[in-house]
Formats: sequence, C-alpha cells, structure tokens
Amino acid sequence: MKITQVRSATIIVEYNNTKFLVDPWLMPKDYMPGFDVAINSDVRQPRVELPFGIEKIVDVDAVIITHIHPDHWDEFAENALDKNIKVFVQSIIDKDYVITKGFTNVEIIQESGTEYNGITLYKTGTQHGKREIIKPLCDSIGLPYDAMGVVFKSNDEKTLYIAGDTIWCEEVKAALEKYSPDVIVVNACAATVLNGERLIMNIDDVKEVLQHAPNSTVIASHMDTVSHLSVTRNDLKGFKNKNNIDNLLIPEDGEIIDFTCNN
Repeated sequence: MKITQVRSATIIVEYNNTKFLVDPWLMPKDYMPGFDVAINSDVRQPRVELPFGIEKIVDVDAVIITHIHPDHWDEFAENALDKNIKVFVQSIIDKDYVITKGFTNVEIIQESGTEYNGITLYKTGTQHGKREIIKPLCDSIGLPYDAMGVVFKSNDEKTLYIAGDTIWCEEVKAALEKYSPDVIVVNACAATVLNGERLIMNIDDVKEVLQHAPNSTVIASHMDTVSHLSVTRNDLKGFKNKNNIDNLLIPEDGEIIDFTCNN
C-alpha cells in the first residue's frame, strides 16, 4: 500500500495493484471564494496549488468520491477524468449526480461490501459535524450533509480506513471496532462554521482515534488548504511532538507514505 497526500482531502491510494483517486479537488489556488456560513469567508481557496500536474493525479484506475462538496469534487476533476473510469460513490443521489456529468461507470459502495479488483470496499458512517446543527445549515445553502468513510480490505494488504469528512462520533468508533484497521486516514483541519461548530476532526478528535486504535498508523489529511480551517499541520506537529506520538503521520502535499515493505 502507498498513500500519496495530494492536497486537502485529495489522496491517491495504491492498494492491491490498483490506484484510487479519492476526493479530487483539482482547481487552482484561490479559484473559489470562502463559504459565507464559515469562518474566514474572505479567504479564497484552495489556499495552495497542487503539488504536481493534474495529468499525473488523474492517472488512476478508479475514483472514490466520499461526498459531493465543492472541495471534494469539482469541475476540474470532471473535465480531466476519463468519462469511462470507475467511480465509487456513497448513494443513489451522488450516483445520479455524477452520471449527469457524463460518467458511465458509477457504483455505490455498500456497507455490506463492494468487490473491485480483489479488494472489498466497505462504506462506513460519518457525522459531518453534529447532525442536528450542521444538517439544517447544509440544507439552507443547498449542500448535502451526508458523507461516507471507506474501508479497504484485501488478503494481500493491510486494512485501510479512510474516515472521511467527520468528527469523532459513534460511527467512527464502530468502524474502528469492526474493522481494526492497520492504517487510518483522518481529515483533521477542524473546518469550522460561523456558530463555532466543526465539520471535521480537531486535535481532540484525533486523540480519540489514537486512543481507540493504539496499534494503527494514523495519517492526518485535509490540512492547510480550505479557507475555514482552524487547525494547521504545525498545530498537529506540536501535539505529536509534545506527546511523543510515533504512529501519527502528518504528510506534506506531494508526500508518499509507503507501507509496502511492512506488508
């Protein structure tokens, strides 16, 4: 297994000889405004450029879209990807949406498992912020609330869990208990809306993941890019160093984490 941190939540997962592009947000730096309902709405995003060209990023076998938010799937991804590429989504709503963009091979990942190239993908639950507070907010601006996490399992690889856009919640705890993942990717910039509520994990949430999965390697993604972040890589590095946490990795954009030698 290899995981390339591209930018924000966009990663490339090489797993069982198959290359997946997860949550492709491929627009150039400063292309879109901040969100009116979130902090730092005057800051344009993405805050940084992609670490390498789009052509390299889209040279993959399949795409996973954890949810249809503009920082996880955009027009640049739609235009750059082959319309016949395999695309995995969380729901019939997302499937229908992606099909309207011209993609012909779209499949919903099931909680019971979806087979692909000798890999079983499992959909896991999330809370993209506290449901009772954030769902009405999403509804008011025409964005869906629901997101998914994804577990990758294969006889020849470590088990990978991409938690997706979520805070620490019972759904994440249940996924850790059910799948005992060796590697966990968490989205951890603590993106925050105007009422102070978070949409994804902060340092305390990452601490919960580490405590519930002490033998797993935890990778912090979705960092230093969206306008409404409230935790940076440097903040996480300070937490890691202060507490001597060897199993928390905080990759820079463009960095590759290679687990092959440890399989």
